[in-house]
Amino acid sequence: MIPWSSEPSAESAGTPFLMAYSLGDGRDGPEAGQQAMRAALEAMNLSVGDRLFDLEKDAGINASLIVEAGSAVLTLPFLKVQCPVPEEWQAAAREQGKVYFICSVRPWAEGVPGQPVDEERLKAFVSDEAMLADSAHVLLPVRRIQG
Repeated sequence: MIPWSSEPSAESAGTPFLMAYSLGDGRDGPEAGQQAMRAALEAMNLSVGDRLFDLEKDAGINASLIVEAGSAVLTLPFLKVQCPVPEEWQAAAREQGKVYFICSVRPWAEGVPGQPVDEERLKAFVSDEAMLADSAHVLLPVRRIQG
């Protein structure tokens, strides 16, 4: 999973994005991973590439996002993952109240967890039209830990 945000402006802290993807390094190869990811998304009632789901309006989709203390925790029926997020991303998530989540069916071997990804490689992957068409797109409400 990797976070990034659009450039802030005088009026807005920007748009926070979050992307989940496979590395394509599974036992049965990248094609099997793509099929498994597509099947998992469809089992959640998410379609790939044809619409933007908004979990504040679209019922029956089991997904949640907690943003707290410099971390984002994403929970899907087939995945629970936590990643650190920069302060500007967290500020944008708090201001917007939602995060634009992309779950790519296409593997991305360069996005190795725990290793930095330079901005140009990230831009190349997230702006690839084929990758975007092969992804689920969801607006996830931002939740916080209640104390």
